[in-house]
Amino acid sequence: MPQKITDTAQLSCNQGTVLSNLSVTSQNFSTAEGKYIATEQDKQSNVNIKPFGQCKLKPTPGGYLPCNPVPTAWQKTTEKDTINSYKILTEDSFCMCGTGGKIEVEEKGHGEKHEIK
Repeated sequence: MPQKITDTAQLSCNQGTVLSNLSVTSQNFSTAEGKYIATEQDKQSNVNIKPFGQCKLKPTPGGYLPCNPVPTAWQKTTEKDTINSYKILTEDSFCMCGTGGKIEVEEKGHGEKHEIK
């Protein structure tokens, strides 16, 4: 069973150049190991999901333009478990970026740290 993700979970975009940390703002009472648990509402650009460096889908003669994430709805959330009626994000959750990339969870934000490949 996939584990829930929390505030500071590391996210990646397959069209970005760096990782980004998730900021949970959808709720402030349900925690795992002292960190707020993420929900499907944690999808605001530059609030919950910070830029991923440069965007490979925006090439210019001088390199890539900066990433400005445009997250859509989270997918592969919990089916039954909710917080404030919002489905919970797990390490299998992902969302598409309106620019064309796929945003995924690299590290769940709590518990054992895993090497990023």
